[in-house]
Amino acid sequence: MKEIMAIVRINMMNQTKKALAEAGISSITARDALGRGKGLVDLTLLEGAEKGYEEAVAQLGQTQRLVPKRVFFVVVPDRLVQKTVNTIIKVNRSGKSGDGKIFVMPVRDAVRVRTGESGDQVLDEV
Repeated sequence: MKEIMAIVRINMMNQTKKALAEAGISSITARDALGRGKGLVDLTLLEGAEKGYEEAVAQLGQTQRLVPKRVFFVVVPDRLVQKTVNTIIKVNRSGKSGDGKIFVMPVRDAVRVRTGESGDQVLDEV
């Protein structure tokens, strides 16, 4: 089994949850996050500057601020990893900087607290 950690735009979380549920991946854990990639321009400041907001223009030359994001975690059996990753990409790819990142990590085991079951049987099944 694998843990998939994805960092996406905050406004894409509902569409991502819906797409994952439709793909049979209903179990998800999400958190708010702040971060930035390697880009040097805060996109919200750039948009504000393009609209003529003086505050945004004044801040463009300053150090990049952290951008609000959503980070979520999904643990799936090995056979559902590619389907899960493809679903996340399909929903979140805009072709613009800041679309997000996906990390896939091994998980040794999973245990359902209520029953004590372990292994793939405690994970989503399609």
